[in-house]
Amino acid sequence: MEVLQNGFAKFATITKPIEVPLTNGNGTINHLNLITETEDLSNMDPSRAFVNKVKRLIVKVGTAVVTRSDGRLALGRLGALCEQLKDLNLQGYEVILVTSGAVGLGRQRLRYRKLANSSFSDLQKPQGDLDGKACAAVGQSSLMALYDTMFSQLDVTSSQLLVNDGFFRDSGFRKQLSDTITSLLESKVIPIFNENDAVSTRKAPYEDSSGIFWDNDSLAGLLALELKADLLVLLSDVEGLYSGPPSDPNSKLIHTYIKEKHQREVTFGDKSRLGRGGMTAKVNAAVCAAHAGIPVIITSGYATDNIIRVLQGEKIGTVFHRDAHLWKNIKEESAHEMAVAARNSSRRLQALKSEERRKILLAVADALEKNQNMIMLENQADVAVAVAAGYDKSLISRLTLKPEKISSLAKSVRVLADMEEPIGQILKRTELADELVLEKISCPLGVLLIIFESRPDALVQIAALAIRSGNGLLLKGGKEARRSNAVLHKVITSAIPDTVSGKLIGLVTSRDEIPDLLKLDDVIDLVVPRGSNKLVSQIKESTRIPVLGHADGICHVYVDKSANIEMAKQIVRDAKTDYPAACNAMETLLVHKDLCNGGLNELILELQREGVQIYGGPKASAVLNISEASSLHHEYSSLACTIEIVEDVFVAIDHINKHGSAHTECIVTEDSEVAETFLSQVDSAAVFHNASTRFCDGARFGLGAEVGISTSRIHARGPVGVEGLLTKKWILRGNGQVVDGDRGVSYTYKEQLIEA
Repeated sequence: MEVLQNGFAKFATITKPIEVPLTNGNGTINHLNLITETEDLSNMDPSRAFVNKVKRLIVKVGTAVVTRSDGRLALGRLGALCEQLKDLNLQGYEVILVTSGAVGLGRQRLRYRKLANSSFSDLQKPQGDLDGKACAAVGQSSLMALYDTMFSQLDVTSSQLLVNDGFFRDSGFRKQLSDTITSLLESKVIPIFNENDAVSTRKAPYEDSSGIFWDNDSLAGLLALELKADLLVLLSDVEGLYSGPPSDPNSKLIHTYIKEKHQREVTFGDKSRLGRGGMTAKVNAAVCAAHAGIPVIITSGYATDNIIRVLQGEKIGTVFHRDAHLWKNIKEESAHEMAVAARNSSRRLQALKSEERRKILLAVADALEKNQNMIMLENQADVAVAVAAGYDKSLISRLTLKPEKISSLAKSVRVLADMEEPIGQILKRTELADELVLEKISCPLGVLLIIFESRPDALVQIAALAIRSGNGLLLKGGKEARRSNAVLHKVITSAIPDTVSGKLIGLVTSRDEIPDLLKLDDVIDLVVPRGSNKLVSQIKESTRIPVLGHADGICHVYVDKSANIEMAKQIVRDAKTDYPAACNAMETLLVHKDLCNGGLNELILELQREGVQIYGGPKASAVLNISEASSLHHEYSSLACTIEIVEDVFVAIDHINKHGSAHTECIVTEDSEVAETFLSQVDSAAVFHNASTRFCDGARFGLGAEVGISTSRIHARGPVGVEGLLTKKWILRGNGQVVDGDRGVSYTYKEQLIEA
């Protein structure tokens, strides 16, 4: 390693990063012991565990993030950046910002100024490029003025520090720099660093071999070491470091950079379109900083919350860490090995006696109640983040776990424990021939992959169903419930005995792992997606594994001419407003034409009193003079619905079978013959007479819980509980019989009584 005057090491070059840590003034190795030995990471992804210890962080924002493609400032991204730094400042983090963008911004402003002052003849002449140092001088003042304005609006004070690489040769400067930054951070001021390109003596980037840093990326890495940061975040215009060009669909995001593995595999494209750096410079800076003990994450600055997400431990971006080569490559192993471990554990679970499986569920229920405070603490953290992010009230309501909800979950687990043993039930017994008996018995499907929405209570229900049905389970919950899901998973798996293993239930932490899991049709037996129409459709198109679920929840209520209008009003109101975002909420109201002069108006007024926005089908929009619905196959998932007028029950049935999603339908009528016609001819998973569509639910059906609602016609249909997670197998008991062309067998086919 080349050591410059005063014992300060050159930080990096574009071609060969420093291979050893920096030295201190005495020439001895100076490591920052953020994670110097392997910590207890058994319940965490080690590639993100270090964020729990972060106090001081440096954020470097690149030119491509600060400016748009035309050189103008990207005000939205800058605003989001400042808001994140403000939030971290308020939470007690010591935040230091290193920013690029001055040269690009200055060039854009000077070009405009030159154009404004040019004559027509000047415009006919070839235009030379603007002086970069002049661009830096003009752009720097504009950039800092904008930061100052934005931070002032957020009640945050910022400060500017312009530096050159030569400054760092002076040990007195370095000492004063550290003291100044400490004083600023103690006053809750955010220091903003930039290389002073306007007066730089460097002839060209990377040309001066005695330079200590080359650009703002290497400056950020240098400052991370000098100022003893706990984490360096480099914000780029892509999600992180990829195995190939980010635009190539075959390229994969590298979650953890391991130099020995990736240095020769990764190729870099061009440098930044406006700045001097690019991904090559970022990787060089990250490798050097990480080698000296500072963890680094490269991630996208285009997202509005990536710094917050990094500090919450989410697996985003690319991590550089000194101990990365000691970690297991979790992403590469988790997909296949997690599924195999779940299958092996499920087989051990199936081998237990019925009472032993029951005791596991009772232990899970007890663990939920015992750990209620811990569960609520993690859930409250999720809720606080969701509120701060501006999520709507319905999502926050689904996300929130209150004491009574946890008690209810524990109760539902005990209900499942007390259900009749579902595994190994003899469904049919037939004597095929003398002393040759065939049995059809129930057995688990195998391994389930459940991708569910931001409802942490769903994790408990699904896990309990998997245990009761003897299945292995892989879970991927919504990111909004990350902490809640993690603590619930920990509580539940801690109640599973070692003879089975907590690996029976795996928690998938990154959506990047889902494509790999969907390829495992040799290990995973069923995928159940619970989420948006887009999610379900994408999964169905992306896997050969059977998918159980529904892409749409377009439920209908048909009010017949013989309906009791007061009953109809009550059912319609409940079906639409009890939980508008639910998949079993009414989305279309069909009304018999004879009710146009009375009952229809009462139904509309009932919905409007509840704040429901009403749209019409072709007939209703003309009769009622209301806006026409964009489609008759539309799921609002909100306080809105479509109304259409139909001739009779047969037209209503045709409408539902044509425009519905085969989920849940209801008829309100006092005519039993009409009701039976509707119940028998509507081709949906659930069809009701004089009852709200909201009853289509596993718990309300007495199934204990549900993994979801299926609209398929193969295997399970409707709410899927324990029975829907079972399949059958055939057991044949004989006494030496052989087929031998069926010459020696006399078939009797006698059905035998199955004892209770």
